[in-house]
Amino acid sequence: MKRELDSAEEPRPATYYHLARAVLYREYLIFVRYPANAIGGIVVSLFFFGVLFYGGQLLAGQALADSLEGIIAGYFLWTLSVGAYSSVSNDIGSEVQWGTLERHVTTPFGFAPVALLKGVAKVVRTFLTSAVVLAVMLLLTGTRLSLDPITVVSVAGLAIVSVLGLGFAAGGVTVLYKRIGNWLNLLQFGFIVLISAPVFELPWTRFLPLAHGSALLQRAMVDGVRLWEFGPADLALLVGVAVGYLLGGYLVFHYATRRARRLGVLGDY
Repeated sequence: MKRELDSAEEPRPATYYHLARAVLYREYLIFVRYPANAIGGIVVSLFFFGVLFYGGQLLAGQALADSLEGIIAGYFLWTLSVGAYSSVSNDIGSEVQWGTLERHVTTPFGFAPVALLKGVAKVVRTFLTSAVVLAVMLLLTGTRLSLDPITVVSVAGLAIVSVLGLGFAAGGVTVLYKRIGNWLNLLQFGFIVLISAPVFELPWTRFLPLAHGSALLQRAMVDGVRLWEFGPADLALLVGVAVGYLLGGYLVFHYATRRARRLGVLGDY
């Protein structure tokens, strides 16, 4: 009987399920305990869209109205991309400043899985906040889009996976060089160029992050194309670009953290 009680009281090793649950719960607590910051992010996104929309009406007039659906879809993807990118790069930068980075390194799961799951948790939150931004944009402009949940979530999710890879690479560089915030923020505006890349005129741009996913999302939200109506080649390229950039970002992250350990600057700031 005593042996059974002792075995029942022995701590069980944590699994990736427990890690994912803890990270998601942490993100939920941050959202609940600091609602002003979360609401502020939504307000800022709507402010920039308001400047784009009402300013564009004054300057472009009917030309803006003719392309408004595409602009809304592109802006929606941009808000998702910024959230996915900053979820890794900015979070690692904050851990470096707080002096808690080494705790992630010493976990039994390893640094990269913890950072990746924290990024995924923030992407889930970003999807929710961006959905609110999208709903308000549609109400303000009186625009109607095709919003099939399976298609939009699948295409947009795979599109921003490549950005998550860029965030991994940026996070690794942050671990190594510490303060590079200005360069990281500059890259966020580069997403606008990627989202608006002319993939039909320049087919090679499909291999850039966000470009091919943006083109498919435009077709899904503006033209009403469903996920199963896309060609196999289009879907395969979307998955390939997402996996390729995620793996590339992971390799950069792994190399940068290993080099930071060898130089003894992992916990320095």
